[in-house]
Amino acid sequence: MKQLVATFCALLFTMMVFGQNNDPILGKWENPSGEGRIEIYKKNNKFYGKLYWIKNAGRKDAKNPDPNLRTRDIQGLEILTGFTKKGKTYEDGEIYDPKSGKTYSCKMTLKGDNQLDIRGYMGISLLGRTETWKRITK
Repeated sequence: MKQLVATFCALLFTMMVFGQNNDPILGKWENPSGEGRIEIYKKNNKFYGKLYWIKNAGRKDAKNPDPNLRTRDIQGLEILTGFTKKGKTYEDGEIYDPKSGKTYSCKMTLKGDNQLDIRGYMGISLLGRTETWKRITK
């Protein structure tokens, strides 16, 4: 009986650990134009994403409103910050657009296993734009 209880506790613990680390949004995604690839990760119970690959490597963050940041590389830049999970939606975050140098409020919604809708907006979600990223499965 003790062995059965110990086995059950170990199985329950394993399921809890696996469930916490296996969030469906985690991983690598490609934007619709194919110019950028973003890796989404979790830190301190929030979700973030950085550009780990861009088509034209070596590009600088020239449009950044902060002149001190205009010489940094776009590749490696954290462009998704501070998202909180609410079901299949990730909200209360921001997305930085290095092409314009602007930061927008953002929410992300999973569409199946391999599609992620990214909605950037100003003020309210109605005033924004959505693009669909595809999961990189290679």
